[in-house]
Amino acid sequence: MTGETIGIGLAVLAGLVSLWASAREARLQMRLSRYGLHAEGVVVDQEHTSADDYSTPVIEFTDRQGRPVRFRPPATGTGLALGTSVPVAYLPERPKSARVFTRKYRLHRIVGLFFGAMIFLGVAAGCLLTR
Repeated sequence: MTGETIGIGLAVLAGLVSLWASAREARLQMRLSRYGLHAEGVVVDQEHTSADDYSTPVIEFTDRQGRPVRFRPPATGTGLALGTSVPVAYLPERPKSARVFTRKYRLHRIVGLFFGAMIFLGVAAGCLLTR
């Protein structure tokens, strides 16, 4: 196998994984819209990683049983400052899978994953066509 073939294979694999992740996120968003419970969350912390320039907010809300639940949204660099109140949707059986429930936030995640998949698949297709 040549390096080019391995690169094309990795691009296809990355594209398919991104496409799978966007479909999974879209399905979760649909379930949250239909069956999700809504609560008010508050950004209680910001987590920073050394490999990332952005921080990931930690959001806390109270579920319908009165238990505090903390979660980290899947996207980083969201611009959510400490103390910010945000609407949250969660599935009663899986409160840790909660998502910030604003239009901007929901679209940001799905569109980002989808375009990532298209870029990787486009690179792979371009490499195959130029062979």
